[in-house]
Amino acid sequence: MTARILVVDDVLPNVKVLEAKLSAEYYDVLTAFSGPEALEVIHRDLPDLVLLDVMMPGMDGFEVCRRIKSDPAIAHIPVVMVTALSEPADKIQGLEAGADDFLTKPVDDISLFARVKSLLRLKMTMDELRMREQTSTQFGVTEAFTEISLEVGPDVRVLVVEDNPTDARNLQETLSSRYQVTVEGDGAGALALAKGGDYDLVVVSMTLANMDPLRLCSQLRTSEETRHAPIIILVDEGDRERLLKALEIGVNDYILRPTDRNELLARALTQVRRKRYQDRLRDNYVRSMSMAVTDGLTDLFNRRYFASHIENLMKGQRKSSKPISVLLIDIDHFKKVNDTYGHAVGDEVLREFANRIKRNVRGIDLPARFGGEEFVVVMPDTDIAKAARVAERLRASIEEQPFAVSAADVGELNITCSIGVSATRPDDTVDELVRRADDALYEAKGAGRNRVCIAESDRAAAGLADTVS
Repeated sequence: MTARILVVDDVLPNVKVLEAKLSAEYYDVLTAFSGPEALEVIHRDLPDLVLLDVMMPGMDGFEVCRRIKSDPAIAHIPVVMVTALSEPADKIQGLEAGADDFLTKPVDDISLFARVKSLLRLKMTMDELRMREQTSTQFGVTEAFTEISLEVGPDVRVLVVEDNPTDARNLQETLSSRYQVTVEGDGAGALALAKGGDYDLVVVSMTLANMDPLRLCSQLRTSEETRHAPIIILVDEGDRERLLKALEIGVNDYILRPTDRNELLARALTQVRRKRYQDRLRDNYVRSMSMAVTDGLTDLFNRRYFASHIENLMKGQRKSSKPISVLLIDIDHFKKVNDTYGHAVGDEVLREFANRIKRNVRGIDLPARFGGEEFVVVMPDTDIAKAARVAERLRASIEEQPFAVSAADVGELNITCSIGVSATRPDDTVDELVRRADDALYEAKGAGRNRVCIAESDRAAAGLADTVS
């Protein structure tokens, strides 16, 4: 996972140490040596993550964090405080300022990269939701929404999974001062509750006796009903191995035992705010998709939405230099299907074709109906080689499984497709990117159809073979 990380510290050796560690893991590292400089860099370069020192002259890290989180344009960027301060009161002050986590100097490599990867996964999801909302706002189907509200209502629901009666009672008393709290001591019972309860936060003890708590966290994260619920774990200070594993599987945050009441409330509030913000973005996205931006036959995005979405991606790409790839897909001999079996059968083929595209691309990719029997997939942060592999997988899924249709005298149809692939180059425009994909598609059809071709200039730039199949 590539990302741009800003390191902020007024001490040059501290900056250099973090810069070297992050660069060795192939992150793009930006640096700043004061609070005002950090804010300038953030507005100009929009990093994916900020590692922010607390003790700086003039404007300390707490004030920098408050300014970041109060600015709607940059409030979604995760901030990790890097500090020699270790008292709970210092952590609480940072969390109340909006910090996503703390790292204590000297920074441990394993903890650093576990936290960075966890927050970058969150940032990727947030970016995709924000991008789709921006596209919808341009169409006028949703109102612009960028602020992360600092207020949460009394309707927040929290599920606590703890089988120690004393700890469970203390957690309930603490969290009930702000939220509606349900306590469950059985892991399987907690999972069932979470799937049916629409909780805003799940707090899981890592000392559960009746179920592996890591297994519970994994199931919460992978289940459709609970995948978006934030998870905070309560972990013993010496249980480092399981803490890192929990972050790896998608746990959002952790609190070390013995649990500080104010820290628990502060970390819970941070997660609930973010959950409500993400829910609002998702709701806007869902509403927008029910209006003029989807194709009525296939339920894919339509060409109008595609054009606006890729334009937004390209604007971001000019700053980040992350590659964007495009697949342009055409159903082979589709006119013959319509002429021979009728448009009703043709429509069934189009719908199933769209479904197979959706099953073979990632959640961050955007498939759309380009027109007629042509489809397009936009793949952010994807180079030409990876896009070609996805295209070949898609092509094979179309060819290998016949299309079932309802016409009694037809039953199944063998369908194939041709795919053209292109990827962004410096100073590209949307029109140039799509034109190269179209040229590659034309080449695939001219070479006999049922194949993937890469745009000639992209092949040469990447040193790839003429075709993939």
